[in-house]
Amino acid sequence: MAHSTLADANSARDWRIYADLAQTLITRARRLYADEPIGVELEQTVYALDSTTIDLCLSLFPWARFRSTKAAIQAPHAAGFARADPTMISISDGKQADVRGLDELIPEPGAFYVIDRGYVDFQRLYRFVLAGAFFVTRTKAGVQLNRLESGRWTKARVSAVIISCG
Repeated sequence: MAHSTLADANSARDWRIYADLAQTLITRARRLYADEPIGVELEQTVYALDSTTIDLCLSLFPWARFRSTKAAIQAPHAAGFARADPTMISISDGKQADVRGLDELIPEPGAFYVIDRGYVDFQRLYRFVLAGAFFVTRTKAGVQLNRLESGRWTKARVSAVIISCG
């Protein structure tokens, strides 16, 4: 089968077919590994949030122009820390910044999200605070933070620290 035939067929399909297929596969994978031990006991759900750039052939995917001679798509995704099961996958233009993947994510109350510096945008991360979720990251160079308030540290749970940029 020629690559162009597959590309033509995929361009005519509604993207929701793939979204539904992905949700079905995620559900199936979670059931398969539900009873597998993970080697660590966690009270809260922990997710790792990252992004992958997938290179494409520019002649087959001209709509995905990334550089003058390359094509690419960006795939931000969140995976559960315990079993690395995906919980969110989004496909976008290869030029899109990683931080825009936060716009697709619906924070789960009480969950922790481990993110890299590419996702540090305090306006977007404030949605996590409003949802009762938490995030852990390393900051970018030059970020100035002021601690406004903090709670007591306990072994079971760390109280939220409210920060502001300034």
